[in-house]
Parts: sequence; structure tokens; C-alpha cells
Amino acid sequence: MFDCPDPAGLAAFYGELLGGDVDETDPAWCEVYFADTSLKLAFQRVNEFVAPEWPHGQPQQVHLDLTVSDLEPASESAVTLGARPLTDPIEEDNCTFQVHADPSGHTFCFCVER
Repeated sequence: MFDCPDPAGLAAFYGELLGGDVDETDPAWCEVYFADTSLKLAFQRVNEFVAPEWPHGQPQQVHLDLTVSDLEPASESAVTLGARPLTDPIEEDNCTFQVHADPSGHTFCFCVER
């Protein structure tokens, strides 16, 4: 569940980014469902929401790591949907990743595993 100022907008972002079905029947509580699974993401309106400030500052409230086969097109797609990159790609022993912020400021990473 994500706290955010605009549940419908953030649900639409993640629905498009991850290929889920969006239910925005209640504008204060929206959900994204994924076919053939019991997984869902929920988005709740919080009027006093304060976005995290990564890497220092207001702490993260949630952080998704999303495995992709290629960082560049994944990042471009996310940016087109309203995300913003917070880092260039970062190389580590077992993966390469790039940190982004969603339209509400929650961080997420695209990861390419080796």
C-alpha cells in the first residue's frame, strides 16, 4: 500500500508501468491487479503526504526493485509515464540498477541481474 496525494494518478502510473489492471472506483483508495496472480498494489490518499528525499532526508516509505532485461528502455518508459531518474546506472557485483522516483516521489529501482 502506497500513501500518496493522488491515488488514481499513482495507480495509473504503476498499472501502465507494470501491465496491471487499475480499479479507481474509490478516488481515495485505488488498486492495481495483476492477471493470474493474487498480487495487487494499493494506493491511499494522504492529504499530509510528504515525499521521501532520496538518498538523504525524509525516509523512504516503500521501495520496489523491478527486474528488467534492459535498463535504458525501462527507464525511458517510466520517464514517459511521469517518473524521474535519480541516478545513472549503478554497477554492483550481482546486478546493475538505476534508482527512479515515481510521480509521488516514492523510489523504485530497475535491476538487471547477471
